[in-house]
Amino acid sequence: MFATSTSPGEPSGLPTSRTDLTPKDQARVLAVTRPTADFSKPEQFELMQGGAGTSEKDVNRDAFSQSSANITFEEEATFKLGNALFRKNWVSSPSSTQASDGLGPLFNERACQNCHLKDGRGRPPEGGIGSSSMFLRLARDASNAEERAALADHKALNFPDPVYGSQLQDLAVPGLKGEGRMRVEYSEEKVTLGDGSVVSLRKPTYTAEGLAYGPLDPRTTLSPRLTPPMIGLGLIEQIAPSDILAYADPDDRDGDGISGRPNIVRDALSGEPTLGRFGWKAQTASIRQQAADAFAGDIGISTPEEPKHWGDCTQAEKACFAMPNGVQQRLGSAEAPPPIMDLVTFYSQNLAVPARRDIGNRQVLAGKKQFYEMGCISCHTPKFVTMRGTPNKAQAFQLIWPYSDFLLHDMGEGLADGQRVGEASGSEWRTPPLWGIGLTATVNGASFYLHDGRARTLAEAILWHGGEGRKARDRFARAAAADRDALIKFLESL
Repeated sequence: MFATSTSPGEPSGLPTSRTDLTPKDQARVLAVTRPTADFSKPEQFELMQGGAGTSEKDVNRDAFSQSSANITFEEEATFKLGNALFRKNWVSSPSSTQASDGLGPLFNERACQNCHLKDGRGRPPEGGIGSSSMFLRLARDASNAEERAALADHKALNFPDPVYGSQLQDLAVPGLKGEGRMRVEYSEEKVTLGDGSVVSLRKPTYTAEGLAYGPLDPRTTLSPRLTPPMIGLGLIEQIAPSDILAYADPDDRDGDGISGRPNIVRDALSGEPTLGRFGWKAQTASIRQQAADAFAGDIGISTPEEPKHWGDCTQAEKACFAMPNGVQQRLGSAEAPPPIMDLVTFYSQNLAVPARRDIGNRQVLAGKKQFYEMGCISCHTPKFVTMRGTPNKAQAFQLIWPYSDFLLHDMGEGLADGQRVGEASGSEWRTPPLWGIGLTATVNGASFYLHDGRARTLAEAILWHGGEGRKARDRFARAAAADRDALIKFLESL
């Protein structure tokens, strides 16, 4: 689907057109982002999938850790300072470091980089137990009128477990017990493709074991979340909301079976309802808020945006609140005061997208044609042009190729986690960007895909698509082996 304006059913109060463009610029944007029909050669600018900031450095394990190529020399220093903080290990309080204490008291990791491995994606637990880069989100739906009103007014995304909070934390500072461990067990399911070949999909089952503070609430759902890659986030943040909303079709008015819809969330800084675009369920509106949520939930570090000095501790975990926190008044009223948040946010906004590879390869071009004709671009929208007048001109008016519409789609029961997040149901997920997906093994040493890493290959990830993705999935399954191989080759070039 290619649209230029939102439908009558779209959320009120959000922009339905771009005000940053002249009519001439608007025509240029519409022309350059229109899906191609020519697969005989690469498109213009396709190599630079992250716009002028694309990294053209050597492809190696650091491919996701390069700064945007178009930031200034002074900004490069800011990027490096942010990188140092992103990699910094926090320690428990009290300590002699002062500027580094405040860890936990309950936590999953001590540094951002320990979860976002080499600024890439995480991996499922080895041996089925424990993980530092895939977590169990804990949440329940509304259970009374007051909670239902909070959801309707976007004042809550869901509600935490009364004892264990919003995330199961397996680690704790000395003198305190971790909350428990995630266990995952897999069963194999055989899928026979149209040509008779067989692919085995592994189906996970998740449990929380060794719970230190009693049982979970019976209403609490478990949702595993693999940490996603960090590249291109600043560009995604500067896509015009109206351009994302233009692809929303919540009532499937065009009858194509695709009914993507936005997750409208309340911006924690402005207090206004806005478009969610980050996270597996598009539950977060900005990179700064995403960083603050991770500091609080993953490491137990408070920020001005999330002043939770004891992280995700609940009132039921009294021993946790008895532990000291790491606030140093001379540095600010949070364990990670504004200068730290400024630097980490800048770093996260300026991790470059690597350049494409083999874009003129005949098999890659054939695979691109299959990607389009199988209907993959109905959700994985190839191109956007970012806004003018962005806070950092490095992200301004850039043609980018994320291959995502950043909307929620029902992916069927096979991928459902049963956990509501804002307006996202238990079977809906945000379309993940595909740029950089072909470098997963290069950067992270292994390939695990989807929100919980169940897919070990790109083919397995496609075959898990259900719901709105079922038609494209079935076309892939019925395709000739050469066409399937070409499509995978195209994905590996991203």
